[in-house]
Amino acid sequence: MRLSSFERFGEKDERAMHGGDRMDVVVLAGGFGTRLRPWTEETPKPLLPILDKSMIEHVVDVLPESHVDRVLIAAGFGIEKMESHFEDVDLPYEVRIVEEKEPLGTGGAIANCIGELTGGTFCVINGDLITSLKVEEMLEFHRTNGGIATISLWEVEDPSRFGVADFRAETGKIMRFQEKPPIEEAFSNLINAGTYILEPEIFNLMPQGAHSIERDVYESLSEIGGLNGFPFEGWFVDAGTPESFIEATQQCITSRKNVSGSIEGDSWFGEGAESHGQVLSSSIGAGAIIGKGSKIRGSVILDSAKIGQNCIIEGCLIGRGASIPEGSVLRSQIINHII
Repeated sequence: MRLSSFERFGEKDERAMHGGDRMDVVVLAGGFGTRLRPWTEETPKPLLPILDKSMIEHVVDVLPESHVDRVLIAAGFGIEKMESHFEDVDLPYEVRIVEEKEPLGTGGAIANCIGELTGGTFCVINGDLITSLKVEEMLEFHRTNGGIATISLWEVEDPSRFGVADFRAETGKIMRFQEKPPIEEAFSNLINAGTYILEPEIFNLMPQGAHSIERDVYESLSEIGGLNGFPFEGWFVDAGTPESFIEATQQCITSRKNVSGSIEGDSWFGEGAESHGQVLSSSIGAGAIIGKGSKIRGSVILDSAKIGQNCIIEGCLIGRGASIPEGSVLRSQIINHII
């Protein structure tokens, strides 16, 4: 797509001038989903199903519909499949795919959307986050506290794999920000939780080309008092691995994020799914069949899969239309879709 100059933001369109709570939402989905292969060899990670909706729809669900103007998906893989998918689903917001011709990093991917943004406050979300964050409360805090950027914060035991915030609760400001420090050098246990509310002025701080907003913008922005932090509690899952994908699915079951099908105990069953065995802490897609005597625990089984009799399936991802022979024992495996 063509990039507009940063001056575009001086020419806000009608929606931006009206104010209110509606925002453009940029979803960062540039990765290849390698840790979820072979599922992601045929299906872009944003389209992987969690219950009866795509992952990216669950990601955007962190905002109330009344707060979403348009969704811009910053992606470099599976563009045609995503365009086809969103043409076929009925959503209460417009979706546009903004293609990355080459890897741009988080900051470059956001800047690549500049020609599609309407010019007002906007939201950015990492594309595999399933959380209990209330973005409407985060937006209210952002507007009250001022600043150019507000990032969600989550407390962890080991912050060394994340961006870490030196956060002052009394002011709501992040005084220092460091990306993936050694654990002994970490400012705190509060990490960047992957959801941002940004003002268009953020683009004036971005270098040209590929770059990381965390390293190249947030660290310097914190030094001039322009970076806010918004800690939240509840749950936070980065659904980029088989284990965390299963965890995200379970959180969506617990929170009753399904549109169709039924929740029985701690499991979800899609329309037409049949179980003649035992199913615990799992999701069973539409039309899937679980054979007599089989035991399914902590797994995701997609539409039309068939599990034979007397199988044990634990911690697995079973693809669409897959057929598991009678008596199989599978633990911590990913079984591909049958196309």
